[in-house]
Amino acid sequence: MKVAVLGASGRAGSEIVKELASRGHQVIAIARHPERIPAAEGIAATAGDASDIERLADQIAGCDAVVSALKFDVPPATLLAALKRAGVGRLLVTGGAASLKDDQGRRLIDTDAMPESWKPTAQAGIDFFYELKEEKEVDWIFFSPAFNFIVGPRTGNFRLGADQLIRDEAGESRISFADYAIAMADEVEGHAHSRERFTIAY
Repeated sequence: MKVAVLGASGRAGSEIVKELASRGHQVIAIARHPERIPAAEGIAATAGDASDIERLADQIAGCDAVVSALKFDVPPATLLAALKRAGVGRLLVTGGAASLKDDQGRRLIDTDAMPESWKPTAQAGIDFFYELKEEKEVDWIFFSPAFNFIVGPRTGNFRLGADQLIRDEAGESRISFADYAIAMADEVEGHAHSRERFTIAY
C-alpha cells in the first residue's frame, strides 16, 4: 500500500513510519522537520504543513490511506478537506486517551487521574474526536493510546478495546510507541474499524 504519515518525525509518527516500511509499504513521511524522519527503504521523507490544504492534498494524492500522528492544533476539517481534494478515502488518527471511560463510566479528563496541566491538550483531543464523529464521507478511525504513552520495547503483546480504558493487573494503563505502531499498521492493513474509536494497552 501507499500510506502517508503526518507528524512523521514525532515519537508515535516515527514508529508508525518504521513499522509500515518494515512491512513493505510505500510511506510518504510528512513533517515540518523531515531531517528527523527515520531513513529506510520505502520511506520518502518530505517537508509539509498539514494546515496547508492545497499542498497537503498534492502530497497525499494517490495514497490508499493517511495516518495522522499530529498534535491537535490542525482541526479535522482541514485534514478532511485535504483528503477529499486528493481523493483519499481513509484517515487514521493517533488519538488521545482523555475521552476514554474509567470503571465508573467517567471520562478520564473528568477524573483526578488527569493532571490539570494536561487538560488543555486533552480537551483539544476530545474536541477533535467529537468533530471527527460528524464526518460521513471519509472512512476514519480515532485510535486512542493507553493513559501512559511511553518509550519502550516492541513486544507485540497488547490488548485492544473500544471506549473503556484498559488497565493491567497492577492497575496501570500503558503502551509503548513501538507497540502502538504495530496495531496502527495492523489497522491500515486489516481495516477492522470504520468511523469509530478504539484503544490499546498492555
